[in-house]
Formats: sequence, structure tokens, C-alpha cells
Amino acid sequence: MPHWLRATAILWAGCSALAVAAPSTSAPSYFDPQTLFAPLSLPYPATALRNGAGKPGAMFWQNRVDYSLHATIDTQNDKLSSKEVITYTNNSPDALPTLWVQLDQNMYRKDSRSTVASEWRRGQFTDGYQFDKVTVLIGGKRYDAKFLIDDTRMRVDLAEPLAANGGKLQLQIDYSYQVPGTWGGRTSVTPSTNGKIFEIAQWFPRMAVYDDLHGWNNNPYIGSEFYLEYGTIDYTVTVPGNYWVVGSGELVNPKDVLTKTEQQRFAAAKQSDKTVYIRTVEDLAKTDSRPSASKTLDWHFRMEHTRDVAFAASPAFVIDAARINLPNGKTSLAMSAYPAEGVGSNKWDRATEYVKANIEHFSQWYPYPWPAAVNLGGQGAGMEYPGIVFDGMDDKDDLLFWITAHELGHNWFPMIVGSDERRHAFMDEGFNTFIDVYASDAFNHGEFAPKRDSEYAPKGGNPVDEILPVLADAEAPTLMAPSEAVAETYRHSVSYFKGALGLVLLREQILGPDRFDPAFKEYIATWAFKHPTPSDFFRFMESAAGEDLAWWWRGWYLNNWQLDMAVTGVKAVDDKHGKGTAISLTSKQKLVMPATLRLQYADGTSEDFRIPVETWMHRVSPTIILPVTKAVKMATLDPEHKLPDADRSNNSLTL
Repeated sequence: MPHWLRATAILWAGCSALAVAAPSTSAPSYFDPQTLFAPLSLPYPATALRNGAGKPGAMFWQNRVDYSLHATIDTQNDKLSSKEVITYTNNSPDALPTLWVQLDQNMYRKDSRSTVASEWRRGQFTDGYQFDKVTVLIGGKRYDAKFLIDDTRMRVDLAEPLAANGGKLQLQIDYSYQVPGTWGGRTSVTPSTNGKIFEIAQWFPRMAVYDDLHGWNNNPYIGSEFYLEYGTIDYTVTVPGNYWVVGSGELVNPKDVLTKTEQQRFAAAKQSDKTVYIRTVEDLAKTDSRPSASKTLDWHFRMEHTRDVAFAASPAFVIDAARINLPNGKTSLAMSAYPAEGVGSNKWDRATEYVKANIEHFSQWYPYPWPAAVNLGGQGAGMEYPGIVFDGMDDKDDLLFWITAHELGHNWFPMIVGSDERRHAFMDEGFNTFIDVYASDAFNHGEFAPKRDSEYAPKGGNPVDEILPVLADAEAPTLMAPSEAVAETYRHSVSYFKGALGLVLLREQILGPDRFDPAFKEYIATWAFKHPTPSDFFRFMESAAGEDLAWWWRGWYLNNWQLDMAVTGVKAVDDKHGKGTAISLTSKQKLVMPATLRLQYADGTSEDFRIPVETWMHRVSPTIILPVTKAVKMATLDPEHKLPDADRSNNSLTL
């Protein structure tokens, strides 16, 4: 049970002159209540677009992008060619004379900024996107626009500005590129025993976001995360007839690409809570299990309310699936695709079980909105896209569960709640790792629990101790540092772990689940398929949960402050208010938190009291008077070790 459910009323007294049972240590205190509890100006002000309650305001707007794509994979030469039509709707109040388009594949060019600036050294390269014109279609007319390609972005100069408040046009681009090998990381072609595995992501020119905060978000892409607009993406993939394709969204034409046996198994999987094999290991050796490789098939997918799509194609896939039961009465489909190398009772045989369980668990926060969730076993990028995640064919045991849960969790952050990952990594990795914590606890009675970081975290250990070196590191960035400015040394410990632990502490130690959970769910629903900022989140949680949390945002998010609270004295008192026990506390670091105080009595019993954060608002070393008349043997702050206290040796005082 959380401590606050067992809390007893506390009487506050600012009695600085009370005698104490033991002197405080001589170490200096860095705590200043006037600094911690000062009014907080958040980075983004409240306006008519984003209001003081952290919600979209009366004048909120967001642009929309829809895509139609038809890609063909040359499986002999590892080349993708595609025809793309982008439909762009300008809902902003600004007429736009130019448009900006992201060209992620250009990061693989030898002369890209990413080649020099990224901490991931690359020794192989491609020529990036190949195309020679951009055609604009507007008002029944078409023309070839002037454009400028600079690194991983393209500026398209329009003949006339695109009208504000609903102006719409289309861009048509026919392009191709060489698919990187396994060195490509998030997108690649990978060899396997039974054929190549194409993992295709960041594969089409995508519109940059134009928003109310920065205008065009068009910084060069150096290999971090994304910030994308929402819309509908309709895409077709042409591959040889012996290939299977799994991808984001719904397969629109299963009768055209699946054998009758596969169609029957597919239908059975949609009704089954147990994993159903659609394509087995034995099928891989049967020439009649797929249409002939001498012809091609068009796999047609469609996904609504999405910011991106990805897919994978291979003749080597084992395919299995099961029904996902959602809390709103709807269903979705859990699916796994992996080569024979991934088969095993502790390997990918359980992957769909993991997908199903995690999507159902995460859906308690907000129901999963798409028709399928696919786990792909390939070269092991460990990367997420809407409705599909890329994991490793050799993953197994707890690692396979953890990475599956983590990458699938990204469907909520940032695929549903579309924060700007390129600026605010903690709203992506931290929020997602936070929901992972509880998914690991819930799965199969904690089979793979505890998980307190990401897929790389050591099993077990106290998370509040693991964060202490980061809080003590003067070089560590804050959670608010721009994502691309966080060095790889700190990316995991700060963006993932500290970001997740901040929400765990907010839920379990500051607000309690009864206030946190409804507020967090409402936040997700309010900002689903929209672009919130950290300021929106901070304001929303304060308003919905009923708490001024400026001190928490300041200490944990805007700064990297430590916590070191201590018990310095215990004394029985008898004054005009009656008898009680005075407990003297002090803080030796800049941050304080609400905490449990446990008094162990001379008669062998004990009692817990909740010490609110307001205790520290006036003094570095407050004294509280509790309605306790028993003789106290020991007083301990945070007896169950829930807080990241830098020095626990001063948390207890024995009399």
C-alpha cells in the first residue's frame, strides 16, 4: 500500500527554538525555500492557442498531411522506388509562400551533417533520395516548383502562397533510393537463412511541421527522433509473389496477396486469444505456400490518424497473430513476423503473446486506436513506428519482452500523443518507459519484473539509488535539454530513466494514483493526435490533479537538483496546545519532497506520518509537532526507500 493511504494528520509548527535530541551535522545546506517554491515561468506561455489548464485553446490549430504512396522494391539490387502524392492542408492563420519537406534518407550521404555530427560512426554510405522534380497541384492546375535541397530538408517555393485557414495543395514526387545494409540502423536490408529482410522506415519525403511555437520545424536530421504531422497514409508495396509484407495500419486487400489457407488462418487469429500461426516454419520450405516468385504482388495498406508508416518485406517470415481485446469493446490484432532464426520457446514463439498483453495493458491509459500492432524480428534496430516495431531476430527471454513492451509503448508516446521528440526526449522516451514499468509488473504475475529503465536496465535494483549518480553529476543535462544536445553518455540515464522515474515519483509519492491516473489519462485523451509541449503537460497535471507542482518541475525537470533530507532531532513537548513530539528536519540539497516519517516507539510499535512538501516552504530546518505522547525510540524519513535521497545515513535518528 502507498504510504499516503496510511498517513496520519500532521500539525505544523514553525518552532525553530525547540531543543533537539542530537545536533545537526556540520555539512552546509544548499536548500533555499525561496528558490524552490518561487513562482515558475514555464518555457511556453499560456495563450489563446494553449491555455492555462494545459489544453488546446479556443484558437488552437494544427496542419494536416495525407499521403498516397506506391513503392516497389527491387529485391535483387536492394533499391526502393516510389510515387508519392502529399496532400497538405494549411490550417494556420499564415499564408505560406514556401513549404519544407524532410528527406531523412539523405542522412546516409557521405556529405551529410549526420555523417560528421552523429556520435554513431558510419563507414558506408548511399546517395540518398534521387528525384529531379516536384510537381504542385492546386486549384485544378499543376506546375513544376522550384526547390532547394539542403542536407536532409527541401524547401519548395510556391508560385503563390498557400492560403491560410484551410488552404490545400498537393505535391507529387517520384523518387528512389538505395536501401542501406544492416549498417543503416533503423532502416536496412538484412540477410537471413531463407532470404532477405527489408525493414523500410523513414522511406518517403515527409512534410515538416509548421506550428504556433516555431513556425517551420526544419532543422537538419542527424539521426535522432521525429516531429511529424497527422493525417491518413494510404500506401501500396509491390514485391515478388513469394514475399510477405507486414506494415503499419490495415491490410486492405488480403484476398489479393494471401493464399486461401493464409486467409483462413488470418481470420481465425482475429478471433483467438491464443497465438495462431498464419505462416509456419514448415511453410517456408513449401513452394505452394505462397504465390509464385515469378510474378509480383501489390500489398495495400491504409492507416488513419497517423504521423508515419513503416513496413517490412521478406520471403523468410514466419507469421503468427492473436486478437487484442480493448477496453472500449473493440479489438485489434497482435502480429509477429520473424525468420526461422527467431523460432524458439523462449524466443519469438512468445512474441505475439507479449504484443497482445502489452497493448491490452497500455490501453488502460488510452485505447489502442489502430487495427494491428506488429512486432518485426530483423536486424535488431529496436525502433518504433506507428503500428509496427523493429526488434532483433535473436532477442529472447526477458530482453525480448522488455524491448517489445518498450517499442510498443511508443505507440502512446509519441505516436498518439505527438510531442516534439527532437526537442523534448523525456516526453517520448521517459513517458514511454514510465508506462513500461507497470506493464512489466503486470505481465504474467511479474514474470519479467521489475523493469525500471528500458530494455538495457539490469534486472532488480532500487531505481532511486540508480539515479543518484546522474543527480550528482555536474555535467549531466537537464530533462529540458534539447534531445539532439544530449550526449549518448547521458541519453539513456536522463531521457529514459530520469524521465520515467520523475513520473513514478509524481504518481506514487507526490500525487498518489487516485489523482495522478485520471489526470494522466485525461492528458492523453486531450492531446491525442496533437502536439503538446512540456509546458502544456506541466499545466495540465497541475490543473487536473489539483496541485501546485512548480517546485517539482523546477527541481526535477528544469534543473538536475539533488535531494538530501535528514532527521536532526526528536523531543517531547508540553505546551498550551497539549502534549506532543517535536521532530526537527533539515535539507542539505536544493530539492525536497513529501515523505513518510516512521516513528518506532519504545513499546515495540510503530506509526507512519506523511510529511507534506509544504513543511519546507519557510525554513531550511523546519520542526513539526506530531500528536504523539509515546516514547520514541527511532525516527526515520522514507523508511521504505522510495525517494532518491543522496545520503540515507542521516535519514534516521535513534534515541
